[in-house]
Amino acid sequence: MRVAIVAGVGAVAFAVLAAGSSGGTRARDCPPAWRSGWQQLANRVKAPVYCPTWMPNPLDAKISGDWQDIYSIDKDRSYLISFLYHGDQGTGDVHVNFRGYPGRTAIPRCSTVLALPGRKPIRGATACFANPWGTRKTAGIVATVYTVNQDADQWHVLLAWRHRGALYAVSEHVIRPYTFRQVVANLDRLLQSLVLVQPAG
Repeated sequence: MRVAIVAGVGAVAFAVLAAGSSGGTRARDCPPAWRSGWQQLANRVKAPVYCPTWMPNPLDAKISGDWQDIYSIDKDRSYLISFLYHGDQGTGDVHVNFRGYPGRTAIPRCSTVLALPGRKPIRGATACFANPWGTRKTAGIVATVYTVNQDADQWHVLLAWRHRGALYAVSEHVIRPYTFRQVVANLDRLLQSLVLVQPAG
């Protein structure tokens, strides 16, 4: 059943992506209210990071702001920056993740556990981003769309691309109040809004 659902989601994704870009303009710089957090991130990981200049309502992209959910930097300098609005009384969530893997271009591997009744769990690993369905293109970026993702990106649509020896990704959870099509449109607009912030020094 899940395979059929995934295939259906992928088909819808491909149809939406094939329809083309949603338009919009590309800002020249990270918004002043957000820039210091993204600059500090670039400095810490010693690599460029992508700052969004637009976020789906009601989120902003202010690191250490009201909507920041996760701020994680690993020893290898890979990072996960997450923003989350958790709606009250069943109104839904808005959840966007930004990832970067300085010095790495391969898709990372995620641990998996298969629980079977009456047997020991089977542990393994799988690609963290899977089921590619087309690409999105904007100035300087060619992103692959993935519809089956793991860990913090589970149930998200994710865009991943490479820039100067690093892998980057942005994803959004498919959940109310946004439909699948709206999430794809949000990601399209997010991708077009991204600007590079270079590390200082």
